[in-house]
Amino acid sequence: MKWFAAATFVLFLFAGNAGASVADSPQALVRQTSEQMLAALKNNHEAISKDPGKLYGLIKDIVLPHFDFQRMSRWALGRAWRQASPAQRKRFVGEFRTLLVRTYGSALEQYRDQKIQYLPVRMDPGATHVSVRTEVQRSGGPPIPINYGMEKTADGWKVFDVTVDGISLVSSYRSTFTSAVRSHGIDGLIDMLAKRNHKADS
Repeated sequence: MKWFAAATFVLFLFAGNAGASVADSPQALVRQTSEQMLAALKNNHEAISKDPGKLYGLIKDIVLPHFDFQRMSRWALGRAWRQASPAQRKRFVGEFRTLLVRTYGSALEQYRDQKIQYLPVRMDPGATHVSVRTEVQRSGGPPIPINYGMEKTADGWKVFDVTVDGISLVSSYRSTFTSAVRSHGIDGLIDMLAKRNHKADS
């Protein structure tokens, strides 16, 4: 389930249409990002087939700027974040970010044009936090609800969590990370992530 939740991050790219400006609406951010990523995938199809690293580069450039990795990392690491040194925090954010890039790549490779219903956003005027709700339509099964927790920051709207069928992606990672820190310490967890990311590159 955790892999599925992580993979559905990519559905952020395909979650529907919006008419407002990107500055005013998190829905519009979804639309703009989807158009940019789809165009990039189409224009770079041959290059990506020869070098998957090209796909990771596109994800980093187009998608990841719209996620608040500092907040996600702080939440995923939980109590251990307060115990970590600035250097450990920096290393963890970097490795966690790389882990999610790899997950994006796997999800994009498996994307098969699923139908997604984009639900109305319940948002008060001047709100700085919002849940962008979608449902992924599956053939032969009930739709899967996917909600994107977004916050309006000085740099615009940012995604800080994704909840799939009631399961939070960041909370799911937090359980794993808490166990790893308890057994191996913060540096041990970071080293484990680094080895996993390095293996994915080889």
